[in-house]
Amino acid sequence: MKKIINEPDNYLKEMLSGIYIAHKDMVTCTDGDLQCLVSKYKKEGKVGIATGGGSGHLPLFLGYVGEGMLDGCCVGDVFQSPSAEQMLAMTKEIDSGAGVLYIYGNYNGDIFNFDMAAEMADMEEDIRVETVLGADDVASAGPSAPGEKSTRRGVAGIFFVFKCAGAAADKMMDLDNVKRIADKANANVRTMGVALTPCVVPRVGKAGFSIGEDEMEIGMGIHGETGIRRGKIEPADQIVDEMLGQIVADLPYESGDEVAVLVNGLGATTLDEQYIVTRHIDEVLSEKGISVHRYYVGEYATALEMAGFSISLLKLDDELKEMLDSDAKTPFFRQ
Repeated sequence: MKKIINEPDNYLKEMLSGIYIAHKDMVTCTDGDLQCLVSKYKKEGKVGIATGGGSGHLPLFLGYVGEGMLDGCCVGDVFQSPSAEQMLAMTKEIDSGAGVLYIYGNYNGDIFNFDMAAEMADMEEDIRVETVLGADDVASAGPSAPGEKSTRRGVAGIFFVFKCAGAAADKMMDLDNVKRIADKANANVRTMGVALTPCVVPRVGKAGFSIGEDEMEIGMGIHGETGIRRGKIEPADQIVDEMLGQIVADLPYESGDEVAVLVNGLGATTLDEQYIVTRHIDEVLSEKGISVHRYYVGEYATALEMAGFSISLLKLDDELKEMLDSDAKTPFFRQ
C-alpha cells in the first residue's frame, strides 16, 4: 500500500480535521463529532437537506455541504455507514422548522441507519423527515417496475439530485416540493462507470480485488462491486460508445432532449483523459440529436485511488434547468 497517511486508524479523523481547517469559513461539526459536518450558512425556515455514507468518495459526500446544496452530512469510516445516532444529531442541527430531506445512495447499511434516524427524529424531536434514494447506476440492476423500489446502486449521478434539491430548498420551497424536485432529478439521471484498477482501504492495506494491467471492467461500482463485463482495455471512444449507448437506451434519452452531462473521475484518472472522453460524448449526443445544456468534468464521486471514470446524464425540463443553473458555494463545488 502506497498512501500519504500516518496511522491507518487515524485516516478518517485526520482527513476530516484537514477539511475543517481548510474550510472553516463554510463548515463546522455537530456536538464536537468530526463525522457530523454541517454548513455555517443558515437560512431560517428553509428545508434542511442531509446526506451521508462511507468515506473514501471525496468530494462525495462532504464536499457538497454549503450554500445552495446540502446543509449537513454524516460519514462513517471508509466505505462504512455512519450511525443512526450521528444522523439524528445532524438532523436536529440542520432543522429550522421546515423539515429535513435525506438524499443518499441505495445501500443497505445506509438505508437501515438513515431510516432509524428518521424515525427517531419524528418520534423524539417532532421533525418531519422525507427520503430520496439515489439509484442511478444502470450497470447494477435492471429498471424497476412502476411502484417498485429500485435495486440499483447510487453513484455519481446523485450530484445532480443534490444540486436540484439544494436549489429548491434555497428558494424556500416547502418540503413536499423540494422532495418532488429531488424525485424528478433522481428519476431522470442515469450513470455507468468503468474501472481500470482496484483501490486500497487504508485499514485493510491491500487491494479489495485484482484486475489485469491490460484489463478494464465496465459497470464496476464505487466500492469495487462487480460490473457487467471484464475485458481488454479499449480505446476511449469505444468505451464511451458502450457506456453511453446503455445509458441513453435505459431512460430512454431521445432526439430533441436536453441534458446535463457529468464526466466523473474515480480518483486516479487525469483530467486530460476525462476531456478526451468528453469530446466523444459530445460527438455521440450530437449525432443522436440530444443537446447538452451543461458539462461537469472532474472528480465528483471517487473511490479512493481507483482509475476509471463514469458518465452521468440528467434529462432536463425547464424546472430542473432552473435548479441546476442556480448558484451554489460549497468547499468542493462552486457555480
